[in-house]
Amino acid sequence: MPTKQATKTKTREDDNVFSEAERAAVAATARERKAAAGRTPEEERADGLADLKESLAKMPADDRAMGERIHEIVTDAAPTLVPKTYYGMPAYATEGKNGKVICFFKPKSKFRVRYSTFGFQPDARLDDGDMWATEFAVINLTASVERRIAELAKKGAG
Repeated sequence: MPTKQATKTKTREDDNVFSEAERAAVAATARERKAAAGRTPEEERADGLADLKESLAKMPADDRAMGERIHEIVTDAAPTLVPKTYYGMPAYATEGKNGKVICFFKPKSKFRVRYSTFGFQPDARLDDGDMWATEFAVINLTASVERRIAELAKKGAG
């Protein structure tokens, strides 16, 4: 006689491959791309800066302080990069309609992890031999860490 197997009712949540934070990041980038369409370079820089500052304002105090300082470091080291947001995170891109994100700040609160990171996209061309880091954990912004961020942002900007 066949035995009855317990069946589980499948829910919509079972189909979700991405976490809630990841889905929110994807929605944020869709809004960012839609908002960027048709902007002049001046509007892109001004609106991008406003978006970046808004994203910083929403962060917990420790992430916000680190993000604000990183913003100062990057804009001083690579003033040609355009401030913006990238998946809702502070980022810096090349100028122009098809500007590419070069670097970004990922606050630890975004994905509830142990440390924040400062990362780079492939267009940053930080190539260093056969292997190199594209994202750096940042625990404290010491003078040497700040110098390294500035060097990498400047090199990434070209």
